[in-house]
Order: sequence, then structure tokens, then C-alpha cells
Amino acid sequence: MTTQTLIENRPPSVATLFAERVAATPDAEAFRFPVVAASGQGPDDWKSLSWGGTGERVFGIAAGLIDIGVRPEDCVALLSTTRIEWILADLGVMCAGGATTTVYPSTNAEESAYILADSGSTVLIAEDASQLAKVRERRAELPALRHVVVIDGTGVTADPADPEGWVLTLGELEARGARYRTSHPEAVKERIGAITADQLATIIYTSGTTGRPKGVRLPHDNWSYMAKAIAGTGLLTKDDVQYLWLPLAHVFGKVLTSGQIEIGHVTAVDGRIDKIIENLPVVQPTYMAAVPRIFEKVYNGVAAKARAGGGAKYKIFQWAADVAREYAKATQDNFRRTGSASAPFALTAKHKVADALVYSKLREAFGGRLRAAISGSAALSPDIGYFFAGAGIHILEGYGLTESSAASFVNPGEAYRTGTVGKPLPGTEVRIADDGEVLLRGPGIMEGYHGLPEKTREVLESDGWLHTGDIGELSADGYLRITDRKKDLIKTSGGKYIAPTEVEIRFKAICPFVSNIVVIGADRNFCTALIALDEPTLLGWAKEHGLAGTSYTELLRAPATVELVQGYVTRLNEGLQRWQTVKKFRLLPRDLDVEHGDLTPSLKLKRPAVEREFKHLIEEMYEGARES
Repeated sequence: MTTQTLIENRPPSVATLFAERVAATPDAEAFRFPVVAASGQGPDDWKSLSWGGTGERVFGIAAGLIDIGVRPEDCVALLSTTRIEWILADLGVMCAGGATTTVYPSTNAEESAYILADSGSTVLIAEDASQLAKVRERRAELPALRHVVVIDGTGVTADPADPEGWVLTLGELEARGARYRTSHPEAVKERIGAITADQLATIIYTSGTTGRPKGVRLPHDNWSYMAKAIAGTGLLTKDDVQYLWLPLAHVFGKVLTSGQIEIGHVTAVDGRIDKIIENLPVVQPTYMAAVPRIFEKVYNGVAAKARAGGGAKYKIFQWAADVAREYAKATQDNFRRTGSASAPFALTAKHKVADALVYSKLREAFGGRLRAAISGSAALSPDIGYFFAGAGIHILEGYGLTESSAASFVNPGEAYRTGTVGKPLPGTEVRIADDGEVLLRGPGIMEGYHGLPEKTREVLESDGWLHTGDIGELSADGYLRITDRKKDLIKTSGGKYIAPTEVEIRFKAICPFVSNIVVIGADRNFCTALIALDEPTLLGWAKEHGLAGTSYTELLRAPATVELVQGYVTRLNEGLQRWQTVKKFRLLPRDLDVEHGDLTPSLKLKRPAVEREFKHLIEEMYEGARES
């Protein structure tokens, strides 16, 4: 049976796939998750959950939700960090026939209430007391919300203002589910069997780089297709171990569970970003997904460590990094021409030496077994991609939107090409519009925006083509390269178009001290940049240059720091067209982050927000400049 046939004959829902997986391999390991020691000290104790054990908990949660009144297509909101209970709850909602509404745990009370009200969520599954407090604060705005289920009840106290039975713990919900299954043993099975492909499964609110978030309606068929299409790429097998730390409120994180259910591999779940470095050698993943910022930080961290080791050690690192890039380009080019990922003898010999000195240690830091890492959500600098590729950590860039259920393109295993997002998933169509915009069509495309028919019509044509808002180029053999967001393109006052993302990722590859950069230039006669520096890396540099003890704030004002960054800007400009060059820059007083509203929860840059906050610095750079 062909991959296409499998995809065309997919079941109506992932709930059906999940029930089939539990029945097929009940004793096989499904998940690993950490149990934090009560003292909070020492290493975590990792527990394992079989598919059969997962099924018991999921079906118990589903029965509990049915018992408290959740009907097919009722929205149940999930407000939690990435943890095993998020996945169990999401599958429980799905198996009860409900629709999960995802909310980022970093979302404030006002916006959380907006999402719950807009989606009409009848139940909220909240992580802990702090998340419960958000909805208690806004309860008057949420008349449809009948229950709040708290995953971790620590610190949850009774509130006389709560309606009776309004708050219950996840344990209490599962206990209700166990009793309900005793009296209604076929209830969950019947709910799963009644799900239709076009029935609503999920509403994911876009994190919104501008304005209020829009709810993207994704029916069950989207996820069922994704499960089959991911399996159809052949990138993963049942023997893989995935490390999942991405926010599950984001479509990129959520789609990974669909593929896992179809394939049956193990997933280790822990959303604590500060534990990634510690967890990798413990989990020893063969596969993980991440966003470019993680790879940038790892690269800059390795470079900083080498620099701190002294001049000789840093020279070895720089030499090894150059060899890695040269080797990756040679092997990828040779694979494209001959199907063999080989390199010239002299380069292979240098690569072997560099591997012993540098690359092997880097792979060990990732757990020693990583076959591939998927990178998505934003563009990865090709220079950084080639470095990791040459070091034996293969980053397969992919591409998709919330509106396309996350995964529309992915690089195909050994045939991957750094700098591209690969080829379409089986069953997905692509074309490039006259203005360069990427258009997509296929079973992963959303139903539309929740309650916003006009906004839906703006991006979704009647024949199913989705306007992505991204500018891209398609090679003759089907590899896509994304160049920028359509709305982010800058037109200078001289009439030249500039893709700021292209300039920004080039700078990130050149400058190991940068954390974030925003290129400015719309309607101006030259480009400027706002640059945020990585605090630990900068402090390490300061220590090496006789500035130990100087605070981060003081360093940002120091002439030596400005001179340091100017050197990298000059290097950047050498590789750009004249109208793209950055003529002036300002160092930001802090890094850009989610908390200040500079980045979305998936770490995408919110340009308008940054430009508003630092308007005074931008105006300062253009003061007295002659506009043309």
C-alpha cells in the first residue's frame, strides 16, 4: 500500500488512532516524564508510562469530562506548561469528543479570559494555583465556564465566591471518570466512534505579532492527516526516542504527539527550558524538535566556552567550525548530484581530526544518540545550520503555520538541504504566487478563524488555497526556501526592497554576542539596527578583557562594547548590497523577551511592539539624517 493511499484512507480522528495504538502495543513504552524530588534538590526521578497505562489515564479523563457535562465539540481549554498531564488531558478531551482550546501559560489574566470567552470554553484544565487565580480574577466575564480542573492542587484554597463544585483536581476528575466507566463502560468508546472527520478538534489562538489573537479552527481530519503524513516521511521509526519540551499550546509542539501515536515511538516530556542541558544526557534522544533560538544559544555558548579557554583553544574551535561548514556543504552537494554524502579525501581527513577535538564533545552534550533535530517556527541561519550538520547534528528545517496544522514542509532525511525548509509533506500542494507569496492547499489546512468569516476569506480562497503571508522560492525539484514575511519586507525611501530577516540571521551567524537584532529602514534612506546582547556571553568577554565586575548595564554603555559590536556590523555589511547595509545601531538596555511583549510565546519577533518601545533610540539614529 502506498503512502498516498494510507493518507487518503486515514481514520476520522487521532482519537481513533490512539485507541488503535493502545490496543496494538499496550505494553510498549509510550512516555517518560520527570518526578521532581519533594525537596527540590538532586536529580529528577524519571518515570515511564506504557501505551496501556496511558490509555487507562486518558480514557479515565475522557469519562470524567463526559460526567461533568462535556458534549461533542464543547471547548475545553488547557492552560499549562508542557508536561505529561497536558498530553493526557488533550487526548482525554479528544476521546470525549470535545475540542481543546490551547492557552500559553505565560498569557496574562486579561488575554486568557478573552480566549476562554471567545472560544466559549465550558471547562478549563489549569496547571496550578497561579493559573487558577487568573480565571478567578475574571470569572464574571466567563459565564460559560462551568468547571476548572487543576492539575497540581498544591496551594489551591477554597474561595467562597466559587460556585459549588466549580474547582476540582485532575485526580478528582479521574476518580469521577473511573466511577462513570463502571456504570457506562462503553461511553468513551462510543464517543470516539461517533467523531467525524470534519468535527472540531482544536482551537489554537495565534500568538499574534499584532492585535488580538485569532482562533484557528482545526478539525479532527487535520490531525489524522498529520499523523499519517509524518509517518509517511519515513523520518521516524518506532525505535526512536523523542525529547519534547516545546510549548504544547503551540501548534508545532502539539503536532508532534499526533505523529508519535501513529508511529508508536517513545516521547520524553519536560517543558522546563532551564533543564534542557541537564536532561539531554539523561534522555539520550534520537530525535527532538526545537526553534532556531535554541541552536543559536548552543552555538554561541560553545564559542564562548572555547574563547574562555584561551587563544589556542578558540583558534581550534574556529578552525573546526570552518571545517564543519565546508564538510557539510560538500557532502550535501555531493548527495544532491550522486546520492552519496561523501567529501574529498583531504577534507574528510581534516574533518576526522576536528571531530575528535570538537564535534564528538558537542554530540555528547546532546545525549550522544541524536540522529536528527527538526527546526521550525522561524528561519535558522544557514551558517549555523551548516556548522551543526558538519558536526554530525543534522538539523532538518521544516515549515508550516498554525493555519496549516504546523507541518507542511520538512527536509527529507539524508537528502536535506541546509537553508531550505525541504519538501511538502505527502498530500500537501504548494505554489508560488506572482508576488512571491507561498500558497498551500491540502488536508492540513484549517477550517477557518473562529467567529471571523471576513478574516478567513482574506487568507483562504474558495478552492482551498491558503495565503501564508510568507515570501519564498521553490527549486526545480521541490525544495522551498522562505525569504521573509510579506508584511515584514522593508521599502526604503529610495524604493529598494529589503528582507530584514535575511540581514538579521546573517548577523546572528557572524556575531556570537547577539541575542536579538531588529533591522529598521521602512521609508528611510538607510538601514539601522536595534541589537540586544546575550548577557552571559558578554560578561564572559568582559572578564577576559579586564572588565570583570562590570555590570551588564555598564558594559552596554562601555566604548569597548560598542567597538566590539561595530566590528561585527562592519563584517556583516561587507556581504550585503549597499542599500541593505546597517549604517547605525543602538544596543538595547535589555534582551527582548515574551514577558515584555517583544516576542510571541513561540519566540517570533513582534516588530511593531519593539519599534514602539524603543522609538526614542530609532529616532536618535535618524536625527539630522537627510531623507530622500
